[in-house]
Amino acid sequence: MHISWLGHACFVVESAGYQLLLDPYSEVPGCRNVAVTVDGVLCSHDHFDHAYCQELTLRQGKENPFCVSVVDTFHDDQQGSLRGTNKIHKLTAEGLSVVHLGDLGHPLSDAQAESLRGCDVLMIPVGGFFTIDAALAAETVAQLQPRIVIPMHYRGEGFGFDPIDTVEPFLARFAPEQVQRLESSELEVTAETPAQVAVLAFPA
Repeated sequence: MHISWLGHACFVVESAGYQLLLDPYSEVPGCRNVAVTVDGVLCSHDHFDHAYCQELTLRQGKENPFCVSVVDTFHDDQQGSLRGTNKIHKLTAEGLSVVHLGDLGHPLSDAQAESLRGCDVLMIPVGGFFTIDAALAAETVAQLQPRIVIPMHYRGEGFGFDPIDTVEPFLARFAPEQVQRLESSELEVTAETPAQVAVLAFPA
C-alpha cells in the first residue's frame, strides 16, 4: 500500500492501482490547492481545508479495493457545538488497515476506539487549536496502538495555519529511536514495515 502526503491533512492512499484521496484542501498557507486526478475521494467534514473538491478529476472504471468504514466523532470537545461533526475513515486493503482521524477534537470513547485499535497506519492531527493537541494525540496513539503513526495537521517552516503548533511537541512524547524523519512525502507500507512515528517530508 502506497501513501503520499499532499500537505495539511491530505493524503493519497493507493492499492492495486486505485488512488483514494483523503481530505483535499484549499487556502492553507504555504500549500498549493489540491488539484489531482484520483479514483475516489473521502472527506472527514465539509470545511474548506478538508473538503475542497472543485479542482479534482475523478477517474472512472477502476474497481475500488478498499473496504471503508466510518466512526462518527466531533470536531471539538463540545459535542460539535463549536465546529460540527467529524468522520474518522478506516481503509482496509491488502490485509492492511489505515485510519485517518480527520479533525478529531476530543478524546475517543472506548466504543469509538474499538474498531480502530491495532491498525497498521494511523494518520493523526497533532497541532491543536482546531483539533486535539500533542498531549491528547499521544494519548490517542497509546489508546489505539497503531504500528505506524503519521502526524498531520501541524504547522511547519513556511506552511500551515498560525494558531496551530508544530510537530515537535508531539514527537517529544516518543523515544528518539521511534521517530523516523523521512526525506520523502511518500511511504510504502507492507506487513514488514517496522513500527515507527513517520514524519513525512513536506511535499515539494
